[in-house]
Amino acid sequence: MNVPIELKVKPKYITQYKNKYPLISKDAILNPDVLEREGSIVHLVGDNNQFVAKGYYGKQNKGIGWVLTHKKGERIDFPFFKTKISEAINKRQAFYEDESTNAFRVFNGEGDGIGGLTIDCFAGYYLINWYSEGIYTFKDQVIRVLDELIKYQAIYEKKRFDTKGKYINDDDFVKGMRGEFPVIVKENGMNYAVHLNDGAMVGIFLDQRDVREAISIKYADGKKVLNTFSYTGAFSVAAALGGAEKTTSIDLAKRSKSKTIEQFSVNGIDYEKQDIIVMDVFDYFKYATRHNMKFDMVILDPPSFARSKKRTFSAAKNYPELIKDSISITEKNGIIIASTNNSSFGMKKFKGFVADAFREMNTKYAILEEFSLPEDFHVDRNFPQGNYLKVLVVRKTD
Repeated sequence: MNVPIELKVKPKYITQYKNKYPLISKDAILNPDVLEREGSIVHLVGDNNQFVAKGYYGKQNKGIGWVLTHKKGERIDFPFFKTKISEAINKRQAFYEDESTNAFRVFNGEGDGIGGLTIDCFAGYYLINWYSEGIYTFKDQVIRVLDELIKYQAIYEKKRFDTKGKYINDDDFVKGMRGEFPVIVKENGMNYAVHLNDGAMVGIFLDQRDVREAISIKYADGKKVLNTFSYTGAFSVAAALGGAEKTTSIDLAKRSKSKTIEQFSVNGIDYEKQDIIVMDVFDYFKYATRHNMKFDMVILDPPSFARSKKRTFSAAKNYPELIKDSISITEKNGIIIASTNNSSFGMKKFKGFVADAFREMNTKYAILEEFSLPEDFHVDRNFPQGNYLKVLVVRKTD
């Protein structure tokens, strides 16, 4: 049995960890140089080497590991993983029984007690995301747990070991029967094509489920909709199925066009009646402004950070500029759906971005609705950064 490595917590951080803060950050540790092999079990200790918490060493963009328990004698072994994953599955029984939705998050990292690990279900195909080499060392236990607890078509995995969360390209198949992709999943009665074996992304972001439903049910009917940073066009599909007059999907990635055509097609929507454009979003704003184009709804869901040949976009710095560009091409009483998954700021600051943009454009607005993560994305109340999603439905009132 390996002896846990003792990490000495700086005095000002001890209370934080005693209060069950889950992320082990390098800044909080006096002796991080003792860490060598990812996956090692660590004890956080305070004054006089007093035990504070137990976790594992695993480097990712957020920190150097995660707290797993505050019980010194609790072992991080198969029974530990089985208990945590079983509890998570039990919390999501409503999703397993919902005939209109079969794509959802089964295990949400620190929100379910094990940071660095997520598990998603896509119509009986399971996808594990490993966010560090440290958590990946526990792969055998996690797979064994899934074998015991669930029935699956197959298990796939994504290794996101890079400290920036970058995907490591590898064979993603783990076990079961290799799927014929795309797998068509259901979400609130809508269809989405999913590829679990085709690079870092699978074709749909499950955390936006509630927003897609709202677009389809409440906001899209009869509207001309612009979907920016459209990826595979999931928001456009929701708008079209919700009765939108027309959708326009804009993304700089060339493969976004074929992926968006695929998503329309699996829903029986004639993609030729929609606009799917491969173009830099900011260039499109300029084009739309020059041609006096207006939309009833503009959807903004940019990456937290993106770089193209022409510009660099950072949500933390440039989001107000994005909203201002949207205001200028939104009809009076039109809607802007502003979304960000940047965890470095909260909803209050995000609302400030909206307020600043509308003030600078000398335009009034009203916030109709706001969203954060859906219920299957459980959040640790001691780690508010984990509730990263912020979405505002804003009406331009003049």
